[in-house]
Amino acid sequence: MDIFVKRRTIKMSVLTATILAALSALGGVVGTSSVAVAQSSDPYINAIDDRPAARLRRSREREELVRPTPPKPRPDGVPEMVLIQPGSFLMGSPLHQRQRDRNEGPQIRVNIDYAFEIGRFEVTFDEWNACVKGGGCNGYRPGDNGWGRGKRPVTNISYNDAQSYIKWLNAKTGLTYRLPSEAEWEYVARAGQQLPFSTQAGQSISPRFANFNGEFPYGPNGQKGEYLRKTVPVGSYAANSFGVHDIHGNVYEFVSDCYVAGHAGNPGDGSPRRDGNCDARIIRGGSWVTHGYQMRAAKRLRYTMDHRYDDFGFRLARTIGKIVPAPSTPTSTVPDWMLRK
Repeated sequence: MDIFVKRRTIKMSVLTATILAALSALGGVVGTSSVAVAQSSDPYINAIDDRPAARLRRSREREELVRPTPPKPRPDGVPEMVLIQPGSFLMGSPLHQRQRDRNEGPQIRVNIDYAFEIGRFEVTFDEWNACVKGGGCNGYRPGDNGWGRGKRPVTNISYNDAQSYIKWLNAKTGLTYRLPSEAEWEYVARAGQQLPFSTQAGQSISPRFANFNGEFPYGPNGQKGEYLRKTVPVGSYAANSFGVHDIHGNVYEFVSDCYVAGHAGNPGDGSPRRDGNCDARIIRGGSWVTHGYQMRAAKRLRYTMDHRYDDFGFRLARTIGKIVPAPSTPTSTVPDWMLRK
């Protein structure tokens, strides 16, 4: 009996080896690291599952599972946004920074613990015109000084005008766009560096990197250049490391804060200040007409809410939410300051 069992086992082994050899010749080598591992312990099933056709089918199935959903096109009039991750920085300028103003201090630590979006570009004439055509923006059609419209940043805009655009856009999209807070704006303008600029080498600014009065550059490596005396289409200069264009120069940008003469008392959480003179709002970033020092990340000016000028514009922001620390810990996805009345 033992001899019979042994002979039968040998015959089965020979048959199995013959089958595997034939399958290998037809469909590739079994068990190499370059092929997918079959989900069976049966060598016959493994051989079938490792054929090139089977591997190709599984590969396509995996691609279908991980293929991202194509992004929905942005509706007309909706500016392109950039996602900004949470982070921390020192707001304001150090005492030794050349041509600083007193209202740029004291320096404070700001911790932004929520993600938000900010406009990749300043709001353009095209985007403003979409608002007017859509029945918004109080029908106001700002002049362009003969420089052209289209993709140039909209100018001759006041703080109140910017709010009228935001009101229309929110109604159109069902989202909650707003002006950035002063702290958010400076966080983006620094783009991870504790320097006056987020372009060039950070310490200097030249007209190769931004649109301003190129006769007055700033910093140890600032070089004089052409003074264009007008705006240029958004995105004409390279973006900073956050992917944001023209954060320095082209047009001044309104932020949402009420004016306070300094950073003392700032909550340090990225929220806009409401404890100052709310008849005056802050503008940041410098413009096509300013000198280099006026485009520093810490530089701040104030104007009344209805004041318009040919180098005033704006950029949008939108809150995404806080980072949730753990699934078991319930937390709001909206910053606390947005819940305050």
